[in-house]
Amino acid sequence: MAEKKLNGTVIVTYRCNARCSMCNRYKAPSRQEEEISLETIKKLPKMYFTNITGGEPFIRTDLKEVVRELYKKSDRIVISTNGFFTDRIIDLCKEFPQIGIRISIEGLEKTNNEIRGLNDGYQRGYTTLKKLRDMGMKDVGFGMTVQDKNAPDLVPLYEISNKMGMEFATASLHNSFYFVEAKNIIHDRPMVAKNFENLVNELLKSNSPKKWFRAYFNHGLINYIYGQKRLLPCDMSFDTFFIDPYGDVMPCNGTKDKEVMGNLNRQSWDELWNSPEAEKVRRKVRCCDRDCWMIGSVSPAMHKYIYRVIPWVMWHKLKSMLGMKYSMFENKICRDLRDGKVTKEELDKCSTCDMCATINNGLSDDSKEALKGKRGEDIVNADVASQGYETTKMETNREIEIK
Repeated sequence: MAEKKLNGTVIVTYRCNARCSMCNRYKAPSRQEEEISLETIKKLPKMYFTNITGGEPFIRTDLKEVVRELYKKSDRIVISTNGFFTDRIIDLCKEFPQIGIRISIEGLEKTNNEIRGLNDGYQRGYTTLKKLRDMGMKDVGFGMTVQDKNAPDLVPLYEISNKMGMEFATASLHNSFYFVEAKNIIHDRPMVAKNFENLVNELLKSNSPKKWFRAYFNHGLINYIYGQKRLLPCDMSFDTFFIDPYGDVMPCNGTKDKEVMGNLNRQSWDELWNSPEAEKVRRKVRCCDRDCWMIGSVSPAMHKYIYRVIPWVMWHKLKSMLGMKYSMFENKICRDLRDGKVTKEELDKCSTCDMCATINNGLSDDSKEALKGKRGEDIVNADVASQGYETTKMETNREIEIK
């Protein structure tokens, strides 16, 4: 019998040099000395897919060694990055030309730079992607978190990526300990949904079956921003996991508080995965009411429940071929808001916005201690400067309560 492979996400650091408006992780970095080691990575199970993320993964000077170890475990690896460390990204891709790179770009130049708070962030990201394509890298592309501010840029950015022959990944605002944020919310749902509707129709026009399935994912994002139940079951912690910089294994990054199945620094994988603590977390997952719709949980669900996805994909592709368009009003909730059967205030209560909740940032005690009397962004700026890079000068006035 073939060994079961899992879907894994490795959060290699909570240090981040960006200042994204929808994520406060940069205010709550991990201590470099505590971040997941190569010895712990060697204990991970076999995986059919691994996402490396952060924070900003390329802040780690040993990321190439991390990737080298993970390729002994995983069939496919994709790194999510802000594209700031261009030379490190290019250098890593020379050794691993099969790796996937997703650079977060939140819209066209002005919008992106305002949202991500990185000096010249759009040009850095775009230039890095172009260099990767010129190198012959195939699995590269944009990643965009859609919100009120950048929704009008959604299709224009897709068109840029499509013209360059790149991947285009989307998400919407979420709240959790991972983002150190509880107040993200879509305010103008019909406007944002209309832009997703336009993207769905562009994807359905394509000759690529992969893009037809992405159309379904974006259809699910419309459902999500209207605060509705997930279109597919969530099986996080059963065949999918996240591991954070401290070696804590979690079901996902979407929970309000950090849910820990065990710690790989101190346990073997089999001991951890089959522990009473892991079973306790799985029971919580089965009762979870957050209805997240992020690619980390949805992609494996789409594969597992493909029989529920294919009818939608085939029907809407056929309609596209016949000149008919997908409409967001196929979703009953969109019609109900339009027709006054449900109010915006009622939908706000359905969202995963926790409304004035205390933020649990998931840091270790030592990382919290290191923050006393200091700002996380100052710690990371000094870290980045010590590595020979310019520091982020754009500032934010956002204040949050971090416990």
